[in-house]
Amino acid sequence: MFNLIIENKEIIKLFYGIVIGLICLIIVLKTDRLFRISLHQGIRYFRNAFLFFGIGFIIRYLLGALFSYEFFSYSYYPIFNILFEFFLIMAGFFLIYSLLWKKFEELHEPYRSSLLNIKIVVLYIMTFVLVFLDYIWKTYSLMFFSQIVLFVFASLISIINYIKNGEKYRFLKFYFLAMLLTLSAWTLNALALLYFNWNQNIIISSYILNVIIFLLFLYGVVKITKK
Repeated sequence: MFNLIIENKEIIKLFYGIVIGLICLIIVLKTDRLFRISLHQGIRYFRNAFLFFGIGFIIRYLLGALFSYEFFSYSYYPIFNILFEFFLIMAGFFLIYSLLWKKFEELHEPYRSSLLNIKIVVLYIMTFVLVFLDYIWKTYSLMFFSQIVLFVFASLISIINYIKNGEKYRFLKFYFLAMLLTLSAWTLNALALLYFNWNQNIIISSYILNVIIFLLFLYGVVKITKK
Protein backbone atom coordinates (compact mmCIF):
# COMPACT_ATOMS: atom_id res chain seq x y z
CA MET A 1 0.00 0.00 0.00
CA PHE A 2 2.72 2.45 1.05
CA ASN A 3 4.84 1.53 -1.98
CA LEU A 4 1.96 2.38 -4.32
CA ILE A 5 1.47 5.72 -2.57
CA ILE A 6 5.20 6.52 -2.67
CA GLU A 7 5.36 5.72 -6.39
CA ASN A 8 2.61 8.29 -6.98
CA LYS A 9 3.69 10.71 -4.28
CA GLU A 10 3.51 13.85 -6.45
CA ILE A 11 -0.14 13.19 -7.29
CA ILE A 12 -0.81 12.29 -3.65
CA LYS A 13 0.80 15.55 -2.50
CA LEU A 14 -1.33 17.55 -4.93
CA PHE A 15 -4.51 15.82 -3.77
CA TYR A 16 -3.39 16.21 -0.14
CA GLY A 17 -2.94 19.97 -0.54
CA ILE A 18 -6.35 20.35 -2.20
CA VAL A 19 -8.11 18.35 0.55
CA ILE A 20 -6.46 20.29 3.39
CA GLY A 21 -7.08 23.58 1.59
CA LEU A 22 -10.80 22.81 1.15
CA ILE A 23 -11.18 21.72 4.78
CA CYS A 24 -9.52 24.95 5.94
CA LEU A 25 -11.75 27.02 3.64
CA ILE A 26 -14.89 25.47 5.13
CA ILE A 27 -13.60 26.00 8.67
CA VAL A 28 -12.72 29.65 7.92
CA LEU A 29 -16.14 30.38 6.42
CA LYS A 30 -18.08 28.70 9.23
CA THR A 31 -16.02 30.22 12.05
CA ASP A 32 -16.15 33.67 10.42
CA ARG A 33 -19.94 33.48 10.43
CA LEU A 34 -19.90 32.26 14.03
CA PHE A 35 -17.62 35.12 15.04
CA ARG A 36 -19.91 37.71 13.46
CA ILE A 37 -22.80 36.31 15.48
CA SER A 38 -20.99 35.90 18.80
CA LEU A 39 -18.14 38.48 18.53
CA HIS A 40 -16.01 36.02 20.52
CA GLN A 41 -12.37 37.00 20.00
CA GLY A 42 -11.08 33.45 20.51
CA ILE A 43 -13.13 32.31 17.50
CA ARG A 44 -11.65 35.21 15.54
CA TYR A 45 -8.08 34.01 16.12
CA PHE A 46 -9.08 30.38 15.63
CA ARG A 47 -10.44 31.41 12.20
CA ASN A 48 -7.13 33.13 11.40
CA ALA A 49 -5.21 29.96 12.27
CA PHE A 50 -7.03 27.96 9.62
CA LEU A 51 -6.80 30.79 7.13
CA PHE A 52 -3.02 30.58 7.47
CA PHE A 53 -3.01 26.77 7.49
CA GLY A 54 -5.01 26.77 4.26
CA ILE A 55 -2.79 29.33 2.54
CA GLY A 56 0.34 27.45 3.63
CA PHE A 57 -0.82 24.05 2.36
CA ILE A 58 -2.08 25.48 -0.95
CA ILE A 59 1.25 27.27 -1.53
CA ARG A 60 3.34 24.21 -0.67
CA TYR A 61 1.37 21.37 -2.17
CA LEU A 62 -0.74 22.96 -4.92
CA LEU A 63 1.30 25.86 -6.28
CA GLY A 64 4.51 24.06 -5.40
CA ALA A 65 3.43 21.05 -7.46
CA LEU A 66 2.46 23.22 -10.43
CA PHE A 67 5.87 24.94 -10.40
CA SER A 68 7.96 21.82 -9.78
CA TYR A 69 8.87 21.29 -13.42
CA GLU A 70 11.76 22.41 -15.60
CA PHE A 71 13.51 25.60 -14.43
CA PHE A 72 10.71 26.46 -11.98
CA SER A 73 11.95 23.86 -9.50
CA TYR A 74 15.25 25.72 -9.14
CA SER A 75 13.99 29.29 -9.36
CA TYR A 76 10.74 29.30 -7.42
CA TYR A 77 10.42 26.14 -5.35
CA PRO A 78 12.49 27.41 -2.38
CA ILE A 79 10.17 30.43 -2.14
CA PHE A 80 7.19 28.11 -1.70
CA ASN A 81 8.99 26.28 1.12
CA ILE A 82 9.77 29.57 2.88
CA LEU A 83 6.17 30.79 2.56
CA PHE A 84 4.87 27.40 3.67
CA GLU A 85 6.99 27.53 6.81
CA PHE A 86 5.95 31.12 7.55
CA PHE A 87 2.22 30.42 7.26
CA LEU A 88 2.42 27.17 9.24
CA ILE A 89 4.32 28.74 12.14
CA MET A 90 1.95 31.71 12.22
CA ALA A 91 -1.05 29.34 12.11
CA GLY A 92 0.34 27.58 15.18
CA PHE A 93 0.76 30.91 16.95
CA PHE A 94 -2.80 31.93 16.06
CA LEU A 95 -4.15 28.63 17.32
CA ILE A 96 -2.53 28.92 20.75
CA TYR A 97 -3.35 32.64 20.88
CA SER A 98 -7.02 31.70 20.40
CA LEU A 99 -6.73 29.89 23.74
CA LEU A 100 -4.82 32.65 25.55
CA TRP A 101 -6.17 35.91 24.08
CA LYS A 102 -7.95 36.89 27.32
CA LYS A 103 -4.59 37.09 29.09
CA PHE A 104 -3.28 39.64 26.58
CA GLU A 105 -6.26 41.73 25.54
CA GLU A 106 -8.88 43.83 27.27
CA LEU A 107 -12.31 42.21 26.98
CA HIS A 108 -14.08 45.54 26.47
CA GLU A 109 -11.58 46.83 23.89
CA PRO A 110 -11.00 44.23 21.16
CA TYR A 111 -8.53 45.11 18.46
CA ARG A 112 -10.04 46.35 15.21
CA SER A 113 -7.93 43.86 13.26
CA SER A 114 -7.09 40.34 14.36
CA LEU A 115 -4.51 39.98 11.59
CA LEU A 116 -2.53 43.12 12.30
CA ASN A 117 -2.34 44.47 15.84
CA ILE A 118 0.51 45.04 18.26
CA LYS A 119 0.29 41.55 19.83
CA ILE A 120 0.11 39.79 16.47
CA VAL A 121 2.97 41.89 15.07
CA VAL A 122 5.19 40.41 17.80
CA LEU A 123 4.20 36.93 16.60
CA TYR A 124 4.97 37.94 13.00
CA ILE A 125 8.44 39.11 14.05
CA MET A 126 9.09 35.85 15.93
CA THR A 127 7.95 33.88 12.88
CA PHE A 128 10.17 35.89 10.52
CA VAL A 129 13.18 35.22 12.78
CA LEU A 130 12.48 31.47 12.90
CA VAL A 131 11.96 31.22 9.14
CA PHE A 132 15.05 33.33 8.40
CA LEU A 133 17.27 31.21 10.65
CA ASP A 134 15.94 27.98 9.18
CA TYR A 135 16.63 29.35 5.69
CA ILE A 136 20.18 30.42 6.60
CA TRP A 137 20.92 27.09 8.27
CA LYS A 138 19.11 25.15 5.51
CA THR A 139 16.94 23.19 7.91
CA TYR A 140 13.39 22.97 9.27
CA SER A 141 14.52 22.25 12.82
CA LEU A 142 13.33 25.54 14.32
CA MET A 143 9.92 25.19 12.71
CA PHE A 144 9.49 21.70 14.16
CA PHE A 145 10.88 22.63 17.58
CA SER A 146 8.73 25.77 17.88
CA GLN A 147 5.56 23.93 16.87
CA ILE A 148 6.22 21.01 19.21
CA VAL A 149 6.68 23.45 22.11
CA LEU A 150 3.56 25.38 21.10
CA PHE A 151 1.38 22.28 20.86
CA VAL A 152 2.67 20.88 24.15
CA PHE A 153 1.34 24.06 25.77
CA ALA A 154 -1.81 23.99 23.63
CA SER A 155 -2.49 20.38 24.67
CA LEU A 156 -2.04 21.25 28.35
CA ILE A 157 -4.36 24.26 28.06
CA SER A 158 -6.90 22.17 26.14
CA ILE A 159 -7.01 19.41 28.74
CA ILE A 160 -7.43 21.99 31.51
CA ASN A 161 -10.28 23.64 29.59
CA TYR A 162 -11.86 20.25 28.92
CA ILE A 163 -11.70 19.26 32.61
CA LYS A 164 -13.27 22.58 33.62
CA ASN A 165 -15.91 22.98 30.91
CA GLY A 166 -16.04 19.69 28.99
CA GLU A 167 -19.63 18.92 29.97
CA LYS A 168 -20.81 22.36 28.91
CA TYR A 169 -18.79 22.71 25.69
CA ARG A 170 -18.49 19.37 23.92
CA PHE A 171 -16.25 20.86 21.23
CA LEU A 172 -13.48 20.99 23.85
CA LYS A 173 -13.15 17.20 23.64
CA PHE A 174 -12.45 17.35 19.90
CA TYR A 175 -10.19 20.37 20.43
CA PHE A 176 -8.08 18.50 22.98
CA LEU A 177 -7.87 15.38 20.81
CA ALA A 178 -6.96 17.46 17.75
CA MET A 179 -4.21 19.24 19.71
CA LEU A 180 -2.72 15.92 20.83
CA LEU A 181 -2.81 14.55 17.29
CA THR A 182 -1.25 17.77 15.95
CA LEU A 183 1.54 17.43 18.50
CA SER A 184 2.00 13.82 17.36
CA ALA A 185 2.16 14.90 13.69
CA TRP A 186 4.82 17.55 14.36
CA THR A 187 6.83 15.07 16.45
CA LEU A 188 6.56 12.48 13.67
CA ASN A 189 7.82 14.97 11.09
CA ALA A 190 10.68 16.04 13.36
CA LEU A 191 11.74 12.41 13.80
CA ALA A 192 11.57 11.90 10.04
CA LEU A 193 13.94 14.85 9.58
CA LEU A 194 16.37 14.30 12.45
CA TYR A 195 16.67 10.51 12.64
CA PHE A 196 15.18 8.88 9.54
CA ASN A 197 16.36 11.16 6.72
CA TRP A 198 12.83 11.97 5.54
CA ASN A 199 11.72 8.33 5.46
CA GLN A 200 8.83 8.21 2.97
CA ASN A 201 6.71 5.83 5.04
CA ILE A 202 6.85 8.22 7.99
CA ILE A 203 6.05 11.20 5.75
CA ILE A 204 3.01 9.42 4.28
CA SER A 205 1.88 8.49 7.80
CA SER A 206 2.11 12.15 8.80
CA TYR A 207 0.00 13.10 5.76
CA ILE A 208 -2.72 10.68 6.85
CA LEU A 209 -2.52 11.94 10.44
CA ASN A 210 -2.79 15.56 9.27
CA VAL A 211 -5.94 14.81 7.27
CA ILE A 212 -7.47 13.15 10.35
CA ILE A 213 -6.57 16.20 12.47
CA PHE A 214 -8.14 18.70 10.09
CA LEU A 215 -11.24 16.53 9.71
CA LEU A 216 -11.55 16.46 13.51
CA PHE A 217 -11.43 20.25 13.64
CA LEU A 218 -13.97 20.44 10.81
CA TYR A 219 -16.28 17.99 12.57
CA GLY A 220 -16.16 20.04 15.76
CA VAL A 221 -16.77 23.32 13.93
CA VAL A 222 -19.70 21.85 11.96
CA LYS A 223 -21.29 20.53 15.16
CA ILE A 224 -21.05 23.93 16.82
CA THR A 225 -22.29 25.97 13.86
CA LYS A 226 -25.31 23.68 13.44
CA LYS A 227 -26.66 24.74 16.85
